[in-house]
Amino acid sequence: MKQLTQQTLETSIESIVQIMNPYGTGSGFIIGDLIITNSHVVAGLKEVVISTKTLPRTIAKVIYDDDAYDLAFIQLPSPIRPDHPLRLCSGEINDGDTVIAIGHPYGLNYSTTEGIISKAIRLQGEVEYIQFDAAINPGNSGGPLLNEEGEVIGVNTFIIQNSNNLGFALPYYLLQETIENFLTLNTTDILRCISCKNLIVESTIHNDYCPKCGIKLDSAKRRREGYKPSGIVALIEKILEKLEINVTLSRRSQRSWRFEVGLTRLDINYYDNGVVIADAALCRIPAEKIEGLYDFLLHENAILDDLQLSIDENSVYFSYIIIDTSLTQEDGERALKALYTLIPEYQKNLIENFNAPEPKFDEFE
Repeated sequence: MKQLTQQTLETSIESIVQIMNPYGTGSGFIIGDLIITNSHVVAGLKEVVISTKTLPRTIAKVIYDDDAYDLAFIQLPSPIRPDHPLRLCSGEINDGDTVIAIGHPYGLNYSTTEGIISKAIRLQGEVEYIQFDAAINPGNSGGPLLNEEGEVIGVNTFIIQNSNNLGFALPYYLLQETIENFLTLNTTDILRCISCKNLIVESTIHNDYCPKCGIKLDSAKRRREGYKPSGIVALIEKILEKLEINVTLSRRSQRSWRFEVGLTRLDINYYDNGVVIADAALCRIPAEKIEGLYDFLLHENAILDDLQLSIDENSVYFSYIIIDTSLTQEDGERALKALYTLIPEYQKNLIENFNAPEPKFDEFE
């Protein structure tokens, strides 16, 4: 089983997608020219951020949203073409079959778990699901459930909370049917009505009501309204835009942003206690010249304005810390611009003059 999982992971991993939006993260996978995921992963937005093993964070368009099946399709950016594309199951699925789930639970990239099908068809409401016992967690949603041949047999969709590995996946035949119906319309921006189950072209929807049965479409409303930050969050994003930083690509959540600077990355977090912290790990503590490094940090802190160098465990950080009620656009722009500009200079100094090792990061984080 271990060898099977390793082989499956090696051939399928390039088709596994991480999906990010202001509300959280999830998983997806490539089938043909589409990225398949759950509706709740795209959170009703028209655009999300995606990344793969070979593709850095990229903005992608959500072209199909389906509340009835908790399914969504994202337009595949042209550069992504896996050498070993995933394919949908061509046979049957049965109780006791071996399954493999791949995804990004809690943001832990490319995590793989094994299990078996507990029940090949389990009705939940009006929809059939595959029940399985491979462990999945928040962040696995939208990822593929594979059989022993590496074929997609389902879309990992939900778990029963506080249970012992009770996972459910939308079966491949419902996914195949939906893909076919979507492609038949030969257009994008399609919604499925949760009541009459018809596929609706978004441009035909008026006042968020289904043109077929008249029910209010929550998905249409969510897509129309989009994500609108407010308060300090809106101010932080306005500052980042002034600094010509792509806010959508840097946004990790509603209160967190990250972008690359030199050999490191700058994280900005707005905490519930009202503190805004922008910091970057410059290096790790070297084995030698430690006293000289400490003297250098103290000397620089004495002349820095608003910014500070500090040590946390084994790493040297460069930070800007402020209370939300004190943050203004002018001061924020000035401080973050200085931080952004000085990070590469300090990092180069510490690495070259004190033999400080570079910071370590998860390769795909």
